[in-house]
Amino acid sequence: MTNNEQLSFEVTKADNTPVVCLGMTFESEEARREYFRKELRKKLPELKQIEGFPIGEDEDIIALSDPPYYTACPNPWINELINKHNFTKKVGPYASDVSIGKSGAIYNAHSYHTKVPHKAIMKYILHYTNPGDTILDVFSGTGMTGVAGIMCGNKKEIESLGFKVNEDNIVTSEEGIYKLGERKVILNDLSPTAALISSNYNNSINLKKFEDEARKILKEISDNLDKFFITKALHNGKEIEGEINYAVWSDDFECSECGIDFNFFDIAVDKELKKVKDEFNCPSCNATLTKRRIKPLLVKEYDPILDSIVEKVSQKLVLINFTYNGKRFDKEPDESDLELIKEIENIGWPYEIRTDRMIQGDESRRNDKIGLTHTHHFFTRRNLLTISFILEKVKNSQYKSLFLGILRSSLSYSTKMVKVNISRLLTDGGLFSFGAVTGTLYVPSVNGERPITSAFKSKLESVIKTLPEFNENIITNQSAVDLRNIDSESIDYIFIDPPFGANLMYSELNFIWESFMKIYTDNKTEAIVNSTQKKSLFDYENLMNGALKELYRVLKPERWITIEFSNSQASVWNSIQNALQKAGFIIANVAALDKKQGSFKAVTSTTAVKQDLVISAYKPSEENINKIREQNNTPESAWTFVSQYLEQLIKFSGSKGEASVIAERTPRILFDRMVAYHVQNGLPVPISSAEFQAGVAQRFPMRDGMAFLESQVAEYDKKRTVVKEFTQMSLFVSDENSSIEWIRQQLMKKPQTRQDLHPQFMKEIQHIAKHEQLPELDDLLGQNFLRYEGEETVPDQIASYLRRNFHDMRGLENTDGKLRAKAMNRWYVPDPNKQTDLEKLREKTLLREFDHYVEELGNSKKKLKQFRTEAIRAGFKKAWSEKNYEKIVTVGDRLPEQVIQEDDKLLMYYDNAQVRLDM
Repeated sequence: MTNNEQLSFEVTKADNTPVVCLGMTFESEEARREYFRKELRKKLPELKQIEGFPIGEDEDIIALSDPPYYTACPNPWINELINKHNFTKKVGPYASDVSIGKSGAIYNAHSYHTKVPHKAIMKYILHYTNPGDTILDVFSGTGMTGVAGIMCGNKKEIESLGFKVNEDNIVTSEEGIYKLGERKVILNDLSPTAALISSNYNNSINLKKFEDEARKILKEISDNLDKFFITKALHNGKEIEGEINYAVWSDDFECSECGIDFNFFDIAVDKELKKVKDEFNCPSCNATLTKRRIKPLLVKEYDPILDSIVEKVSQKLVLINFTYNGKRFDKEPDESDLELIKEIENIGWPYEIRTDRMIQGDESRRNDKIGLTHTHHFFTRRNLLTISFILEKVKNSQYKSLFLGILRSSLSYSTKMVKVNISRLLTDGGLFSFGAVTGTLYVPSVNGERPITSAFKSKLESVIKTLPEFNENIITNQSAVDLRNIDSESIDYIFIDPPFGANLMYSELNFIWESFMKIYTDNKTEAIVNSTQKKSLFDYENLMNGALKELYRVLKPERWITIEFSNSQASVWNSIQNALQKAGFIIANVAALDKKQGSFKAVTSTTAVKQDLVISAYKPSEENINKIREQNNTPESAWTFVSQYLEQLIKFSGSKGEASVIAERTPRILFDRMVAYHVQNGLPVPISSAEFQAGVAQRFPMRDGMAFLESQVAEYDKKRTVVKEFTQMSLFVSDENSSIEWIRQQLMKKPQTRQDLHPQFMKEIQHIAKHEQLPELDDLLGQNFLRYEGEETVPDQIASYLRRNFHDMRGLENTDGKLRAKAMNRWYVPDPNKQTDLEKLREKTLLREFDHYVEELGNSKKKLKQFRTEAIRAGFKKAWSEKNYEKIVTVGDRLPEQVIQEDDKLLMYYDNAQVRLDM
């Protein structure tokens, strides 16, 4: 939706017309709201037993809620509000490109730390669900999944994705055929702030009545507060009054050499070059200084709100931008501006000013050293009074939650955490010179002050354009590890964008606003890595596993979960993957969003996680689970898993005349998924890698190095015949396994000599991890591939390549001397039978290497510094099959911790072995 578009508001529910809700008829929306608020009050004692119940007074929680649709606590009406049909939409994972810009009226209406555009989520919802299905998002943030669910019933919005909608409401695209229609979405977040924003995006209101009330409040704001944001100036020889657009404040510092104090803006900013100097001179002793060599000047002053003397950084008002007669002007603050500031500081204020000590945290206490210790310290006095005034005026409004959401979003450019772009500030003096600091509570030395009065008015106008005509999505505020208020197997699809380790400290970042809400996050089960909360990566994984177990429980069998994941650390990605598989989900596709190319590429190395990932996984049926358990410890359990797994995968990947490898169908990844399923479910791995490689080719049709079911291969063949090019997976070579896969790809394209391979191979292995003892190219070739050494018959792999690419080789038999000479010393990928023999020999070599490490560790107390990760993997696999869990843990404890965390296979064995030892 563009900034010039808005949803239709012609049909709105008037508050004085009858309303039907959960089978009951009420005379108005207000009557419905009051009835359910009374019911909510009765249910609170039981709801408080649910993990993540927010911290706050009962009355504040009830006053903010709009039940049964939105409750500022666990929602007790979820099961009554959703459809519980048994129809299951049979689909494979959505693996097409998703590249949606982060803009538009809806996206920008309410700001938050992270947000997935609703149009991107729409593509997943259309693929995995039908109209009327129930979707769940337990890390909902701003509630974009809810917006996406509603917009799946909006023809215009779907067409904006490039899809077509016919008169029968059938949606067609390159990816598939879908149905137009709204989906019901349950939105949950641990944060009361996020739940509030979700309610703003997913709550129906009487727009006319809301606009009338908004105009009344805006007039009161203007009548009472505009005087705080007026400046006087001389213009054409006469004194004028202008409306302040923004002001700039700058910290005072002490010289590290002579101790004199000076203002940072005055000394460190080059007004002519319009930039902050890297080095600048003390105005007193002329010493050369840098930002790191000076310290903030702290002064003691009386804080009337705390009624005590505090020590805080000294600041100076250095610039004011104002409007007069429609034109913008800059001015240096004069005596009248300073008098106004002093007058506001001393004004008697009749309304409550909220303040709280910043909570303990990795992020929330970062400003203690400059005296910003309480929530009110993050605002200028006049903005703080404005917030207090607005809170007072909306506290009894039936649209309180919406007004609060608008006010919260207005604060983005109205706190002391607003950074100033010096270049733009001194060039054009426009509002573009400001930027909100995101993901942190850092307060810049030069910060901007935008009047909340103008920010509130502006945000109100933009939000009105995005309000839904009618929306009955469900908002609940609780922990994702405890979803007892949602029935088992009642959800049709799950989309989540969870916290990513230590990326963002949500409860700390939201604390300032929650102080004004009077409702706070209970962060005991917040899934983050945080030293203050004593949460390690292990704790993060356990919390995510707790949430994913609950999601597994509530999801219907054979339905899907999509996880959008953004983290540059492989260790965090491995924690998510491990937690997902522990919960019982089976990963069917992992794709990385290439932001530069706008496309997805298969992920084959978890150490290469530098992009946004999208993980697709499904919940297997009980019948399939039982079948594998019945075949426990027999090779058939492996093949049963593979058959079930192949059935869930996409059958063809490609577009615009180009086909590509489906990574999950390749034998190596199939083997990894099979092993992971057995280990995570406490089952012995029933087959070796060598036996698996041979068995795949014998049991399943193979195409382009991928396995298919008999029922699938015809469709692949049909689509494959019409494409001109076939592309291999994009690989990031970081260890022995990915090195072997890289060599395999090169030899599949072109059987070649060691001399041909060596130069490019050396370039590819530049990113090998420090601990990785990578074998030489000769060893990798000898252990995994075959070389033609002049035998009578040239292997088909080489002969077919030569005949295709050399005119003089065409028509020659495999025994022809000319062909044999051209084929000499070329390495090639062996057929499955010979591959099996190589795998057996390689596994023996790896196990000998592992035994050597075990012996080495037995004679020393040091950790292993360099080793073949493949040998550790092979040793762990053998120890698991022998139920020698102690050996896995003992060796794992002697590996660098980072190696265990960043290798998904080692982490899986180590983690599960620890569980077995503790049982």
